[in-house]
Amino acid sequence: MNMIDLKDKKIAVIGMGIEGLSSIAYLKKHGAEVTGLDQNQGKDYLKNLKGYDMMIRSPGIKRNLPQIVQAKQKEVAITSQTKLFFDLCPCPIIGITGTKGKGTTAALIYEMCKKQGFDAYIGGNIGRPPFEFLDTLNAHSKVVLELSSYQLEDLTKSPHIAVILMVTQEHLAPDKKELADQNYHESLEEYVNSKRNILRFQTKDDFAILNRDYPATHESDTHTKGRIYQVSRERECEEGCFVRNGKVILRILGKLGTSVNQKLRNSDNQTSLNYRSTESSEFSEVEIIDTRDILLLGKYNWENVCAAVMAAKLAGVSTKAIVSVLREFRGLEHRLELVGEVGGVKYYDDSFSTTPETAIAAIEAFKEPEILILGGAHKGSDFTELGRVISSKKNIKAIIGIGLEWPRIKESIKYHVSNIKYMIEGAKDMKTIVTTASKIAEPGDVVLLSPACSSFDMFPNYKVRGEQFKNEVLKLKS
Repeated sequence: MNMIDLKDKKIAVIGMGIEGLSSIAYLKKHGAEVTGLDQNQGKDYLKNLKGYDMMIRSPGIKRNLPQIVQAKQKEVAITSQTKLFFDLCPCPIIGITGTKGKGTTAALIYEMCKKQGFDAYIGGNIGRPPFEFLDTLNAHSKVVLELSSYQLEDLTKSPHIAVILMVTQEHLAPDKKELADQNYHESLEEYVNSKRNILRFQTKDDFAILNRDYPATHESDTHTKGRIYQVSRERECEEGCFVRNGKVILRILGKLGTSVNQKLRNSDNQTSLNYRSTESSEFSEVEIIDTRDILLLGKYNWENVCAAVMAAKLAGVSTKAIVSVLREFRGLEHRLELVGEVGGVKYYDDSFSTTPETAIAAIEAFKEPEILILGGAHKGSDFTELGRVISSKKNIKAIIGIGLEWPRIKESIKYHVSNIKYMIEGAKDMKTIVTTASKIAEPGDVVLLSPACSSFDMFPNYKVRGEQFKNEVLKLKS
């Protein structure tokens, strides 16, 4: 499809969120006759789909809705902004997916490309809808897309550089009713298969970057024809980027003259990078950065760093530009974000943490005495490992338990074997939560909002939860 194909087409855009509105603006600009459809218009808002040439489905609108299926049977084309963008984009795309970390990794790659001086853009599930910058792209541009499973599930093209990070079961509904209400995937298999569309249509000229520390990701290698690189923060990789002895290492297999390897080396234009090669194993390595020099907190971010380094190198970014970004990048809002220091106490907003796994990662990022804020709405999580970590950590001083899930989290903690001095319950709003934390905090302590749960029982979303936390901390400052 090209842009002239859109002219005079009768197109329905389903879903009137940010992406849907940007689709309407783009399609109208290119001569299409566009109608926006949204469930707020009433329960029958999809009843006339058979009268359109094309449907553009926004993320979260399931493809198997009866009206959409019936329209497709009548030969109405169904697509999405992401799918259409892949058809129209004139330059290589770097795509990132995963349950957690994709926003941070996408932002790192984008900043690295910008630091190199490339004409770079970021969009998808982060930043701007890609239709907003499509008309400004040329063959030399670089596009970085954070891609959710909803955006990937109907793709028929894959990115030139595809990254799959950790994949967990977060988006699976705990029961069928919630599944129907919240557009969750019906099974882990469906969820993982959607993620793997980022690889499925690659050619031998493309690249796949896979996190080998997670089985569902590591086992995705059979779904691509592209050249595979691995990343890990736990073990060495045969070819890829990993952490060893506190250093981020890039390793390349093969003889020095091969085209891809030469491309990786040429991106530096420096002779001081200490690439080393051995005839026996035919690999070369370069130390990118000491992990102590990475500004992002938390060992879990090392795997995001490794993925970003690998993708940026394949995109032609120099080690100098990569290191510069890693020394400066503070992370995304509500992701282990330092809000400020009050009376010698540091307050961190990790409201984006909606799973036990992400809360564990945040808790393990600190050695200082911690005051944790935990709990929120039900999403079927297993808190066993979170409870074990909290029980065994010697630096957790207090927990402020909130929300519907706090009783289940509390059950998982073996209080008698821990060093926890306080377990405080009953706070109904963020002002009470932050004030309570400030009263028991002492200089050198860390107050960490990393709830391990979604927010919907007390707050509209994780962003509002994080903003309220930051506002209350700022009030403490004043």
